[in-house]
Amino acid sequence: MQILRPKIVFLSLLFNLLMVATFVKAQSPSNGSADTSAKTIPDTLLFKIQKAQAAITEVNAANKKGYNVAGLRANLKSIADNIKPLQEDFKASKDHIDTKSLQSYSLMLKDAHDQVGVLRNTLIKSNTDLQRMSQEVIDLSSDSLLTVTAKDDAEKKLYQGQLTEIKLKLQDAGKLTGDNLDRVSRLLADVSALDLVINDLQSQTNDLLMRSGQMAFSKEAPYLWSAPLSDAGNQGIAKLISSAFRGQQQILAYFISSTWDKRILTILFAAAFFLWVHVNFKKSLRTRYKRKLGELKFEYLQLFPLLATVIVLFNITPLFEPDAPSLYIEIVQFMLLMAISIHLKNTLPATQLRYWWLIIGLYTAMIVINVVVKSALPLRFCLLGLNVVFVYMGVLMYKNVAIPQFSRRYVKGVLMFFVISNGIALLLNIFGRVSLAKVFGTTGVMGLTQMIGLAVFTQIILDAVELQIKISSCDQGIFSRVSPTRTRAAAKKALSVLAVIIWVMVFLINLSLTAGTFSFLNAILDKTRSFGSIHFTLGNLLFFCIIVYVANQLQKHVPILFGEGSVSYDGQVEHKSSKVALIRLIIIVIGVLLAVTASGLPMDKLTVVLGALGVGIGLGMQNIVNNFVSGIILIFEKPFRIGDFVELADKKGKVKDIGIRSSKLLSPQGSEVIIPNGDLLSGRLVNWTLSHDYVKTELTFKVGTDTNLDILYKLIGDELKKSKQIMSNLPTEILLNSIAAGAIELKVMAWVNNIYIEASFKSDFMFRLIKKLNELEIKVL
Repeated sequence: MQILRPKIVFLSLLFNLLMVATFVKAQSPSNGSADTSAKTIPDTLLFKIQKAQAAITEVNAANKKGYNVAGLRANLKSIADNIKPLQEDFKASKDHIDTKSLQSYSLMLKDAHDQVGVLRNTLIKSNTDLQRMSQEVIDLSSDSLLTVTAKDDAEKKLYQGQLTEIKLKLQDAGKLTGDNLDRVSRLLADVSALDLVINDLQSQTNDLLMRSGQMAFSKEAPYLWSAPLSDAGNQGIAKLISSAFRGQQQILAYFISSTWDKRILTILFAAAFFLWVHVNFKKSLRTRYKRKLGELKFEYLQLFPLLATVIVLFNITPLFEPDAPSLYIEIVQFMLLMAISIHLKNTLPATQLRYWWLIIGLYTAMIVINVVVKSALPLRFCLLGLNVVFVYMGVLMYKNVAIPQFSRRYVKGVLMFFVISNGIALLLNIFGRVSLAKVFGTTGVMGLTQMIGLAVFTQIILDAVELQIKISSCDQGIFSRVSPTRTRAAAKKALSVLAVIIWVMVFLINLSLTAGTFSFLNAILDKTRSFGSIHFTLGNLLFFCIIVYVANQLQKHVPILFGEGSVSYDGQVEHKSSKVALIRLIIIVIGVLLAVTASGLPMDKLTVVLGALGVGIGLGMQNIVNNFVSGIILIFEKPFRIGDFVELADKKGKVKDIGIRSSKLLSPQGSEVIIPNGDLLSGRLVNWTLSHDYVKTELTFKVGTDTNLDILYKLIGDELKKSKQIMSNLPTEILLNSIAAGAIELKVMAWVNNIYIEASFKSDFMFRLIKKLNELEIKVL
């Protein structure tokens, strides 16, 4: 043990010395580590070279792609040109710009502000990118690692050519980037300057709009007898008129360019009308149609109804463009009157035609004067004269004019409004309320001309509907299944409602109340209201009612849509399936689901409503639900079809309609019997025509006991064979029914091929039988 212990100590010391030596060797720099350090500089240099090349490529690509400075400057110039007439109008008119123009200016300035904002954001992004690339080029150009000096080692000098080329490229990229940065910065400064101008114009516009209501009702101009001879001090009336027209022209240009989609929709609608009339008119000229219809003459329609289409187009424009400026509607109305004039030129007598041209001339003068009239005496006096002439014309027309397309009450109401509005405009003009005078005068005149245009529009559509009815009657189309009289009445009623809506739209546009009216209605319809824990809006309720109404009307007219006309006793047996009733059920279910969805009622609240409905059913709606469920069972079970002859208790007749709650029978006497579906399902129903239409009929009569029955039987059999209503493949029976004192009762049973002619068969057979019996002197008791 003592000998081994020194050995162990020695080995332990040797192991420790080896570990220390290894650690020192690892910490001291070796030849291999020196080589790695030597390669560090080229590796970093290569990375810098690659980074510089990537930066140069990015800068060149960005500059090659360009920043569209020329295009953006052109857009900026276009925006500046758009608002320049507004600046001139503000400068020339000061505080005398009318409310209609101010509202249009506000929209234009808002759009210009948005466009300038887009330009500014685009330029800011480009400016940021250019500054970043410029700084990156500067950093790389000043990087000492990319510069070769005499102190550098030989290995770095190997890259001298590449570094020199990179230096030159960085200089070119920096110069190009700087030029682009300068152009973008200058354009950004111009954009900011224009934005300040737009903001200033918006402030002026908003300020004038806020004061417009107070200014309109207050004295905004001197009394007529104190009015100056010219407006705007030393600027002159010519410059005032020029600035006003340029401003209005800019309003029209802005509106036309920004609402092209609505205009295309209007044109497509008018084109559809043209094709509808053209196709129907082309059919009416064919021999087959002409033979039935004769020569068709319409006042406005022809094979190529271009004029009628133009009139329809101009009349429906306010519906598709309710946010149009009043001047746009006035021009559209003028074009409508000119289109009507082309037609009236060949139809009106010379005296009435001159009167018509006078109306158009005065209407044009009203539009022009309203654009330029401010506070100066000459133009105000012209406006006053126009109001006087219009009042006089309105009084004359009120006594004599009648328009057949509209009710007399409607015509007289429009004429009265025309007279009163021009009378009010006259007084307002005299007492210095020029803006209100222009509004009332223009609104009255537009109301009159719009009524004339709508009368022609209504007549054109009525003629087109009449043409469709005639063509459809020849083709056995949908209009052949309904009453033409009811169709014409419904069309005229619908067109009258549409005419009133268009007239009101034009009225609101002229008073600049369209946006305010729509905002007011939206505020009412979209406001959330509460009923207990249930929240709803009037808009949702309105949609609910509309969907339910449309679904109800649609399910009522489903038979017409599927070609099933009315049922009658015409001797023809026509069975119709119950698919109509099934489709009615589907329409009702879908309508209810859509209506509930549109109402916005949550499903958890719907369960409460269904629970309340269940209580209502338990208390007093059992019969309604019973009939409804019975209707569904009748649809799928099909115990009878439309056209079947059925009998229930003391009621019998031909099935005319199968409804969801009740069904209709057409009795032989012509009355319609409405029977609840629950009675049809639970009662003892007899269907005479479920599987076939023939029926076995009976006739009984008495003769004396001394009658020769062989001869009588033969006579009856011969007469039955002569009848065309008898089914020859089924046997007839002549039976001795009973014998009484001095009399024999006979029963004749035969199969008639149609249940609906049973009565006529009996009448015809008995008539011929009586004649034969009288010839044979056989007495009937």
